[in-house]
Amino acid sequence: MAKQSGKFLNFVAWLTGVLVSLSVGFAMIDKILSLPTWLGGNVMAMLVGWIVVITTLISAVMAILRE
Repeated sequence: MAKQSGKFLNFVAWLTGVLVSLSVGFAMIDKILSLPTWLGGNVMAMLVGWIVVITTLISAVMAILRE
């Protein structure tokens, strides 16, 4: 019983991390979140947003295929 609840909590934590990563990535792509101008501003934020979204999707697919 305890092992199943541990697996469930691990899944919830993993899913929360994926959703937060995708939310932040898409917010950066849509210019809702940006970076200071000295770090590249909106252009760099959009690039970083795409990197976050793509790497999150790749890692989620890899985690699902591994299980």
